[in-house]
Amino acid sequence: MDLGLRDASAVVVGGGRGMGLATARCLADDGARVAVISRTATDLDNAVEDLTRRGSPDALGLVADACDEARVQEVFAELSERWGGRLNILINATGPDVQGTFDDLTDEQWRRAIDQGAMGMVHTVRAALPLLRKAQWARIVNFSAHSTQRQSTVLAAYTAAKAMVNSVSKNLALLLAPDEILVNVVSPGSVASDALLGWARTVGVDGEDPYRLMDAITEHFGHPAQMPRAGLPDEVGAVAAFLASRRNGYMTGANVNVDGGSDFI
Repeated sequence: MDLGLRDASAVVVGGGRGMGLATARCLADDGARVAVISRTATDLDNAVEDLTRRGSPDALGLVADACDEARVQEVFAELSERWGGRLNILINATGPDVQGTFDDLTDEQWRRAIDQGAMGMVHTVRAALPLLRKAQWARIVNFSAHSTQRQSTVLAAYTAAKAMVNSVSKNLALLLAPDEILVNVVSPGSVASDALLGWARTVGVDGEDPYRLMDAITEHFGHPAQMPRAGLPDEVGAVAAFLASRRNGYMTGANVNVDGGSDFI
C-alpha cells in the first residue's frame, strides 16, 4: 500500500532497534526521510544503513536521551535546519526499563519510569510541535502498552508511565485537532521485543520462536492473548506507520491494540 510518504520527513524516537526500528523501516520503504533517535550510538549506524538501503533519502541517526530536554531541543533544532523547518511525523517508541511490584519499587525507580516512559515523550512533542505545525500535514504516534488495560503486578511503574502516555496523547489529539495534526497511540501486547527476548533467555526459552515464547509467557504470567504466538516487531511497526501516514486522514485520539486479541479476555 502506498502510504503517501514519499519526501515526507519523520523522526522515530527509540528507532535504533525493536518496534521503533520496525516502524522506521516501514516509513523508509515508502520513501520518507527518517531520523532515528537513540540513547546510545550502538545501533544507529546499522539502522541508518538499513533505512538508506530501503530507500530513505537523507536517513540519519542522532544520539539523545529523551529525558534530557536540552539535548532534545538541540536535536530538533538541527533537524529543523537540515529539513527546512518542517516535520511531518513524530513517533515516540521508547519505554521505561523499570520492573517491580508496588511493594518493591523505590521512589527513584518510580521517577525513572515516569521520566523514561512519559516525560521523554513530553519533551519530544514539545520540541517537534513548531515543526509539525509548519508542515502541510502532520501526525504523532506514541507507543503505550496493553498492560494499561490488563494490569501486571510486576509492571506497576511501567504501566503508570504508559497510562500517562495515553492521557497526554488524548489531550494532544483534542488540542491539535483544529490544526489537523492527528495524534494516536499504539498499544503492543506480547511482542518479541528486546526486553521480552532478554527475559526469555533468563528462563531458558528460545525467544526467536514466537510460539515457544508465548508458551513461556502463558506459563509465567497467564495467557495474555487469543493467538498462540507472540507478536513480531514488524507487525506493530506496520500499524504505527499507517497511523503516521497520509492514508490515515481522520483517525485521531485512538488507542490501537496490537496484541493478538488479549483485549478479548
